[in-house]
Amino acid sequence: MYKEGFIMAWASLIANKMRSLLTMLGIIIGVAAVIALVSIGFGVRQQIQDSISSLGSNLLMVYPGAPRTPGVRPTAASQKTLKVKDYETLKKLNDVDMISPVAGSSSYVIVYTNKNWTTTVNGINSDFQYINNWTMKSGRFITDAQVERRERVAVIGSTVAKNLFGDENPVGKDIRIKNDPFKVVGVLDTKGSGSFGNDQDDIVFIPYTTAMERVRGVDYLSMIYIKAKDGADLNRVQSDIENIMRVRHKIKNPELDDFNVRNMATIMETVNETTGTMTLFLGAVAAISLLVGGIGIMNIMLVSVTERTREIGVRKALGATYRVIVMQFLIEAVVISLIGGAIGVVFGIGASKLISAATSMKTVISMGPILLSFGFSMAIGLIFGIYPARKAAKLNPIDALHYE
Repeated sequence: MYKEGFIMAWASLIANKMRSLLTMLGIIIGVAAVIALVSIGFGVRQQIQDSISSLGSNLLMVYPGAPRTPGVRPTAASQKTLKVKDYETLKKLNDVDMISPVAGSSSYVIVYTNKNWTTTVNGINSDFQYINNWTMKSGRFITDAQVERRERVAVIGSTVAKNLFGDENPVGKDIRIKNDPFKVVGVLDTKGSGSFGNDQDDIVFIPYTTAMERVRGVDYLSMIYIKAKDGADLNRVQSDIENIMRVRHKIKNPELDDFNVRNMATIMETVNETTGTMTLFLGAVAAISLLVGGIGIMNIMLVSVTERTREIGVRKALGATYRVIVMQFLIEAVVISLIGGAIGVVFGIGASKLISAATSMKTVISMGPILLSFGFSMAIGLIFGIYPARKAAKLNPIDALHYE
């Protein structure tokens, strides 16, 4: 019975090729959209995780100002609470392996001869290179001696080097930041785009002391990077940092903190939750088109029942039971869904690869969404094929034979 049902379903599809293709279109688009969008969601999560993991799992960051509250905009004064003395005190913690203050993250026009380029200038120390896994293409990174002497030296990213120097070696050349000369002592290796498409190589590093006193004219830091020693309890280190900061800033109530500390474990957990929700949302939006495809299947099957009323009457007159008629039309609906689902899987995988190749966006194709969307397409065929199948099976054989 099942074999005969499949043969008849296939014959019906072949006999009405265009109608069958249009019926499958909703399923094809739905399955392809689910696979493509979910692969984008997985890719974004993987890209962010890779960027965070490259910094190591034992990284903490201290920011000025209280932890942000939705709907509350931080004041300018709250962003000036992090001082050099805070950095010098935290540096003495036993579990701290490396530590670097950051002064800046401001945009400036960098000038070399008759060329100029607008980029971000950050003030840092020598530990920053190792904390953030920067490697040198040429020259060297900023030294502690240059930080102490507040020297006008700079390390530039490959994007800055390309736009200002072209094929010329930048090391030893002078650039101007706010009309002050800075000697380029090193060029960083290319890192490429970050998690959100930002160019990580469009950057200039100078000593934080120089940035604070000679460029920005401020007495506060933008943030402090802290790398804990291997094996250290990150939560305990974070607690020690918070206690030291409260003592230094004379804060007794933790709710009144004028700083906030984040660690990589917490950030990774937040990223997983956020990207997981985003991926689920994308998949749910795409799945709506599968429901639309199911409605299309039911509509065409109802038309098919009407067209084949006499055929149904003949089959029932020859002894076909209610179950046989239901099974015939259900098999036809499922075959349409399965073929549409299979084509959709191919298109979805192809679309994911095309998106990855055509853009900088990473996509991750997983078997889970493929199997889920394919299984869902088969379920759609069953669910939306039941009503037409039952309607066909309930036809009165005498009325069906007289149907014109």
